[in-house]
Amino acid sequence: MSSAHTSEITTDAVASAPSLDTVSVLKQLHALIGSDLAETNRIIVEQLDAQVELIPTLGSHLINSGGKRLRPILTLLTAHMFGYQGSGHALLAAVVEFIHTATLLHDDVVDKSERRRGTLTANAIWGSKAPVLVGDFLFSRSFQMLVANGDLQVLRIMADACAVISEGEVMQLVVSNDLATTEAQYLEVVSRKTATLFAAAARLGAVVCGRSAEEERLLGNYGEYLGRAFQVIDDALDYASSNEKLGKSIGDDFLEGKITLPVIHAFMHATEEERQFWSRCLEQKEYDEDSLQRAIALIRERGSLDYTLAVARRLAEQAKEQLLHFPPSEAREALLLLADFSVSRSF
Repeated sequence: MSSAHTSEITTDAVASAPSLDTVSVLKQLHALIGSDLAETNRIIVEQLDAQVELIPTLGSHLINSGGKRLRPILTLLTAHMFGYQGSGHALLAAVVEFIHTATLLHDDVVDKSERRRGTLTANAIWGSKAPVLVGDFLFSRSFQMLVANGDLQVLRIMADACAVISEGEVMQLVVSNDLATTEAQYLEVVSRKTATLFAAAARLGAVVCGRSAEEERLLGNYGEYLGRAFQVIDDALDYASSNEKLGKSIGDDFLEGKITLPVIHAFMHATEEERQFWSRCLEQKEYDEDSLQRAIALIRERGSLDYTLAVARRLAEQAKEQLLHFPPSEAREALLLLADFSVSRSF
């Protein structure tokens, strides 16, 4: 993507720009779909029930650890935008959250992450085997719920999404620690690994309301762009936020050798000596206690946070453009708010 937009962003924009308060945003959303979200949470608790006690214990640990529920909120909001009066959307929102939770359990094991949302990860508490197996249970339970729902189109959307997400996980593994990774490759991983579930969640609201294929497509596009923007900002925050805000250790991506957009941009504009530094740290995984601070300094010096924010903002605007095809409503305004929130949040 072109760097022409970076001049519009001030230095250290990600770290210093005003952010939409997360609590305030979520309160607005809950005021609109609070009862639907409560029903979704009830279904989640009900469907977590299993004969093996570790399953609900471990599943609840992550589901109740402070997540924003953005993906299920998308399903509820898009259904609300069409005036849906049934209860099927709450079950589908619960499915979306289960699939998201399963991917997080697997991710934390693969990445050997110690913290998520400010609390210890499941694998930090129970080891790596239990989270993988409980993640498998959540995937399986999700498809039991979809079969019980009985809508073949819904089942197809979620089955396709899970396949694409899995491909994204493998793609991320392939490009890890590889500074030859291009921005296009990075965005493809983001699209598959993160944005695919956002898109599926948004499409479900149209499907459960029996809307047209074009409306479903537009909402899928909205979710895709929103998910990309959200993840791009997530990757910027790893070099810009604070531990308390982010809910994980700053520099986790750096220490794991993840090639994210701030790194890609900084490496592209680096001197030969700086390239050797990036290669030593991210490809050879040789770093000392000062390496992270130098990486943060280089990313800021090269304007890489500004560039990353510009990319995310453009994606958020593309998300909002998809909604202009729908008539004004409280739900549409809430979806527009989510797009703004995705790029202005501080955690």
